[in-house]
Amino acid sequence: MTTLTKIPAATIRKAEGRKAAPANAPARVSARANTLRINEIFFSLQGESSRVGLPTVFVRLTGCPLRCGYCDTAYAFHDGKTRLIEDVIDEVAQYQTKTICVTGGEPLAQKNCLNLLNRLCDLDYSVSLETSGAIDISEVDRRVSRIVDIKTPGSGEVDKNRWENLPLLTPDDEIKFVITSEADYRWAVALVNEKKLAKSAPVLFSPAFNEVRVEQLAAWILRDRLNVRMQVQLHKIIWGEKRGV
Repeated sequence: MTTLTKIPAATIRKAEGRKAAPANAPARVSARANTLRINEIFFSLQGESSRVGLPTVFVRLTGCPLRCGYCDTAYAFHDGKTRLIEDVIDEVAQYQTKTICVTGGEPLAQKNCLNLLNRLCDLDYSVSLETSGAIDISEVDRRVSRIVDIKTPGSGEVDKNRWENLPLLTPDDEIKFVITSEADYRWAVALVNEKKLAKSAPVLFSPAFNEVRVEQLAAWILRDRLNVRMQVQLHKIIWGEKRGV
């Protein structure tokens, strides 16, 4: 004799209330894998790095895990819109230039930044990435010029430096120090010499805006015969400290 087990009515109602997963669910997952939170896209002259002066499209991503004392893009910490990578690429193409800079915030804080970099390189753009040096750069497309910060004590974030990034650098990359004081300068010089950084990639020294005088940093570099490139923020000299330049 077969015994029938009575199923509680509440269980039946719960099961009936479930909805099947939408047929387009995988497509939505795929779309999320191809989106980025974008703070702004604009066309200007590159103000830093060895590409200084070149007409460049800047793609600024939202978000950064660091809070450097001299940060000039705090507006990118949270503000932005979620956009498809293909839409970003379409907007970049409108400016009709091949020089692209992906920046932040900290662009690598968004994993899908790697997808954007790959796509831009595949389209034969000359791509640079400005990164804080706090996040692993090993997965960045090797066709990208990686501009990697080393945070000085004056930044307030020296403990965030990811030293494992340094052996990954090539002559196509660049190492950047933002100098906030003479103590910062001495610390940076000692690190450059200790780790022989100039043999890995070009080294850039930049005065923190309104904290170290340009002529003072220049005098220190010349006095000490340093094998570094001094840079100033050209865009601030031209337009001042504001967004979209």
